[in-house]
Amino acid sequence: MKKERKLIIAGNWKMNKTVAEAVSLVADLKRELAGVKVKDVDIVVSPPFTALSEVSKSILDSNIKLAAQNMSENNFGAFTGEICAGMLKEFSVRHVILGHSERRQYQQETDALIAKKAAAVHAAALKPIVCVGETLAEREGNLTEKVLETQVRGSLAGLTKEQVVETVVAYEPVWAIGTGKTATTQQAQDAHAFIRKVLASVFDEATAKRVRIQYGGSVKPNNAKELMSQPDVDGALVGGASLEARSFADIIKNSI
Repeated sequence: MKKERKLIIAGNWKMNKTVAEAVSLVADLKRELAGVKVKDVDIVVSPPFTALSEVSKSILDSNIKLAAQNMSENNFGAFTGEICAGMLKEFSVRHVILGHSERRQYQQETDALIAKKAAAVHAAALKPIVCVGETLAEREGNLTEKVLETQVRGSLAGLTKEQVVETVVAYEPVWAIGTGKTATTQQAQDAHAFIRKVLASVFDEATAKRVRIQYGGSVKPNNAKELMSQPDVDGALVGGASLEARSFADIIKNSI
């Protein structure tokens, strides 16, 4: 289905796959997508840092792009365990996932820190995928819009209009990540439309219309088509289903 904004389907492998397993998965994915016309969608894979080098070599002859799962807001220095933009660029990384709900929860990442990271990503001419989303308690407390507005404004603070257009926003309802639960298509569309409304108020309507907003939360081949058909859903950030080549390829095929 042709949309006004180009779809982006990204696979977040999280802390899974050795280097050998990662290379094998990419090889299988390339086979699954052979002959599929995917010019209307950006395909992205995000392996762990240890596999970036070999995966970057494996996708050289394909239209698959590479993403990192995180990045420091600093460019170098005494930051043990961190990875900076210059290191990622050595592996032809194009996108960086920022503010995933797991990092917000387990590493206590704040909107202010994510905004610093987003600025650093743009300064390196890379493209951030900035994650936002509410917990089950927040949804049940009718706080979804309040949480989303706070996270969108805070996590994108300081970006220019030109930079936000080159930013992907990923709406991931925390209650639907890895749980098997999926937001209904209407719930997903409503949240995406609200995020776009917030973007319009922070920047302007023309800018907001150009920003890609993808859905993340138990995306599977059998719900991809319906989700992607929603007017404000511009792709998917896929977790578990991206760890198996056929299921990830089927999500891509069912989205276009």
